[in-house]
Amino acid sequence: MKIVLAYSGGLDTSVVVKWLKETYGAEIITYAADVGQEEELKGLSAKARKTGASKHYTLNLVEEFARDYIYPMIRANTIYEGQYYLGTSIARPLIAKAQVEIARKEGADTVAHGATGKGNDQCRFELTYMALAPDLTIMAPWKMDNYRAEFPGRAEMIAYCKKHKIPVEASAKKPYSMDRNLLHISYEAGILEDPWFDPTTEENKGMFKLSVAPEDAPDKPEYVELDFEKGDCVRVNGKKLTPGKVLKTLNALGGKHGVGRVDIVENRFVGMKSRGVYETPGGTILMHGHRQVEALTMDRDVMHLRDELMPKYAKLIYNGFWFAPEREALQAFIDESQKFVTGTVRLKLYKGNVTTCGTKSKYSLYDENIASMEGVQSWYNQNDATGFIRLNGLRLRARYMGQGGPKQ
Repeated sequence: MKIVLAYSGGLDTSVVVKWLKETYGAEIITYAADVGQEEELKGLSAKARKTGASKHYTLNLVEEFARDYIYPMIRANTIYEGQYYLGTSIARPLIAKAQVEIARKEGADTVAHGATGKGNDQCRFELTYMALAPDLTIMAPWKMDNYRAEFPGRAEMIAYCKKHKIPVEASAKKPYSMDRNLLHISYEAGILEDPWFDPTTEENKGMFKLSVAPEDAPDKPEYVELDFEKGDCVRVNGKKLTPGKVLKTLNALGGKHGVGRVDIVENRFVGMKSRGVYETPGGTILMHGHRQVEALTMDRDVMHLRDELMPKYAKLIYNGFWFAPEREALQAFIDESQKFVTGTVRLKLYKGNVTTCGTKSKYSLYDENIASMEGVQSWYNQNDATGFIRLNGLRLRARYMGQGGPKQ
């Protein structure tokens, strides 16, 4: 058996790589996707080999992640359940896709991951494996009885790592899990499983890595200009940047001003509710700016239709169906809707807030002559509104005369 394991070097996969090798005598090839974790990737190769891996891959996928996954999602203004920017969700299909490619290259017959049987990531990984390589065997230790018998919880895993001298950041003093990439950091489990627990207090706020608390942000606001072309941000303050560098730049700006923190209880695909704390500074700025340029350039009914479809699109990403045909069909419509979403937005960052301070576009649908309340002549005839309203009110009048109208 040759297994390619999606490996982060965190608590779960640090245990899994050694356990799989010892339990099944399999050859383990570990693989880490660089999707913007930065310092978290240091030393992974040596750590994986020391733990039992025969080979390790670390692939730089940052630009591909930003260009082919984050940006298409931003075009739809995608938010799950009104708050979650899908930072973890959108990374998993890319990570799993590259894992399948390594399995093919290495002649492996099995792919494995360290996601639990209660979470969403198991769905995202495994649905991607099934979409791209249905012939590969999938191994998920958290869903195996013998694994759970040995590791019923995080305490046993931490003890296992200590016994085998495997360095991990998790400890009894920091009993929660983290997942970081270019778009966000998520925190969950452990002490965060109590939705009444407040991680923003002076005692606990050291948990956050990407942003300062809004109350600790600078007392002076900072302005940033974003240039969009066909729905994608291409410049920050006039400087042309790649998608990955746009996110990195906005992460630094947003984090400095306390932008992008959310604390939510969300509905997992498997049916349970879970509490997650997220930092998405750059994504929050990017999404806000994109929406403002759309407001100026996008046709009303196209925008409303896209907004009606967005929750479905967000749900598909959250549940792991990035490579499903319905997501691809929705993406085609979303991308078509962005043809004229080109322009510049000026934003103010201050104490956790993002405020619009101006938008402009050569494709603007806003006509000051039409919108003005002053006596400006235009091709809009206010008298036309009388017939427009009478026709729209026809069914309401008919209801009143035939059925007595609404209850009052």
